[in-house]
Amino acid sequence: MSYEALREQVLTALSKVVDPELRRDIVSAGMVKDVHIDGGFVKFTLELTTPACPLREYLVTAARQAVESLEWVEKVEVDVTARVPQQVRSKASMPLVKNIIAVGSGKGGVGKTTVAVNIAVALSQMGAKVGLLDGDIYGPNVPRMLGVQGQPKIVGGKLMPLSSWGIRVMSIGFFIDPDTPVIWRGPMLHKAVEQLLCEVEWGELDYLFVDLPPGTGDVQISLTQLIELAGAVIVTTPQDVALYDALKSVSMFEKTKTPILGIVENMSYFVCPNCGHRTEMFPRKSVEDECAKRKIRYLGSIPFSPELSVGSDIGKPIVVAEPHSQVAIALYEVAKQVAASVSITALSQS
Repeated sequence: MSYEALREQVLTALSKVVDPELRRDIVSAGMVKDVHIDGGFVKFTLELTTPACPLREYLVTAARQAVESLEWVEKVEVDVTARVPQQVRSKASMPLVKNIIAVGSGKGGVGKTTVAVNIAVALSQMGAKVGLLDGDIYGPNVPRMLGVQGQPKIVGGKLMPLSSWGIRVMSIGFFIDPDTPVIWRGPMLHKAVEQLLCEVEWGELDYLFVDLPPGTGDVQISLTQLIELAGAVIVTTPQDVALYDALKSVSMFEKTKTPILGIVENMSYFVCPNCGHRTEMFPRKSVEDECAKRKIRYLGSIPFSPELSVGSDIGKPIVVAEPHSQVAIALYEVAKQVAASVSITALSQS
């Protein structure tokens, strides 16, 4: 049998492996690369849509087993790489940044910034190029949570972001006295957001997260006017008052034609550090049920953890300080779900 005929058999076998998230087989989705055959040895590359793919093990195993099912195959080697798809934008703005993601909440105190910081660092640890813009002009807490300080330099007319825990960071907090309140109205807020977003040398990024202030105010409107977003992640806690306000944020982004990547349920439950017993702090599944009702992706739940707030206060995210803790593991899973949702949204547009 000719080499091309053998190669066709391999591709046919692999075309039976379907990515359940993309709902496409891995061959037609362009995920199979560099097929090499040497006698009974087959080697190929599986190119995932994100280094944080939550289905990585499933897809690798399914692809290997599909090829091993061919009678003449003796050994299979799968190399795994990742290439994050870029969102489709009608405007040629920030071309080196593949996906810009807003992180919002309906009200304050739900842990939005803590979640944004940790999922950004988690994705960087998994191999993605990540940036984080502190868009909360009134309460810029990102520098403290990441333990980074200093004033960004200007090179070639562009601000250079600072770096912390593997991600690039920009915040109004780098330029103002931490004890001085920001008392700005709409036009000044719009200009500040524009400068921090568009006049920064972000470089090549797979994901740029924008941590927004709570609510649906001027900063949110400015962001959607300035740039086309890959989508929005909404953070809430389980109690009804927080969820109702979070749904207002969902509605605001939908009105600006921004895809909703999903909702994160923070401070969902408590795990006793002594006995491991899980205690539900609020009525269970209220957020998950609302997501199902509205056909919004439920990105996962994060337990209440005193260590999480301690890490934020000392500038060491929990995914760095205690990467094997239950709360860090939950945050890693949320980060994977966010990355998957970004890929699905981007590929559905292309």
